[in-house]
Amino acid sequence: MKRMGPLMIIEGKNNSKVPYSRNIFIDCPEKVLIDCGADPQTLLEVNDQFGIELIVNTHYHPDHTQYNHLFPKAQKWINPLEFETARSIEGIAKANGIYEEWGEAGIEQWKKQLPQEWVNNLQQISGTYQYEVEYCFGGVKTVLLHTPGHTAGLSSPYFPELGVVYVGDYDMTTFGPWYNGTDGSIEDFIESGKRLLTLDADTFITGHQKGLFTKQEFQSEMQRFLEVIDKRDEMIDYYARQGLSFEELTNIGIFYPKEVLKVPIFKTWERCGIRKHLRRLNLTVSEMPKAYAVTK
Repeated sequence: MKRMGPLMIIEGKNNSKVPYSRNIFIDCPEKVLIDCGADPQTLLEVNDQFGIELIVNTHYHPDHTQYNHLFPKAQKWINPLEFETARSIEGIAKANGIYEEWGEAGIEQWKKQLPQEWVNNLQQISGTYQYEVEYCFGGVKTVLLHTPGHTAGLSSPYFPELGVVYVGDYDMTTFGPWYNGTDGSIEDFIESGKRLLTLDADTFITGHQKGLFTKQEFQSEMQRFLEVIDKRDEMIDYYARQGLSFEELTNIGIFYPKEVLKVPIFKTWERCGIRKHLRRLNLTVSEMPKAYAVTK
């Protein structure tokens, strides 16, 4: 574990690659853990040594909440926009696009595949925090910024006096921005990314893979990261101009490698992501492929 003053950075397996995440433990009297998806053994060791009394989940995705159940005595908070969503399987399914793409039958099928431990996590979230309010955990000032886009409620914990911000899923990976749930937004993702660049911070900590960035590095990477959105626009526009239908578009592999689209949840997110870009292109699914017929 790496220390930055009172902050301890806890890694997930495989450099915190999904389905794990990088978490932050605030070593203070309140014993606060931000997100709970790192290596479970390391998290338990932290609990044994320091005790974990409060878990602050930045959003409901399982790679950030999946080990909440290991700490039954800890309070679990989540952002106010996702509290109701995070406490029911149906809410999660709808936010992830399963209902939009496959209806009630899709939700029932998805339920059968869920690990029981993950389901238990949902029921343990006990409260909410406020956005944009200064919390003081043992003298460590923390502001939970509202940075929607990845999900509607995503927060980015900011430690202004330490010059540190945990940017979570603004992770700068080569995959690019992820906004593929029904509650994700391309436009919000871009605006939140720009907001993060305005913070008075020297260190930016991502939830996955690459890890720590200086402000200069983060600014440079953010430009490349957001450009992936434009590249997706261009690719989808190109294929639509060739007369491909929506169903044909979803089989190409715009977001995910074509070979993994056989996995239902990846197929769901592929479809949701393409729908969002089609809206940006002012093209509805019902209009395809006739909308581009004049250009063929």
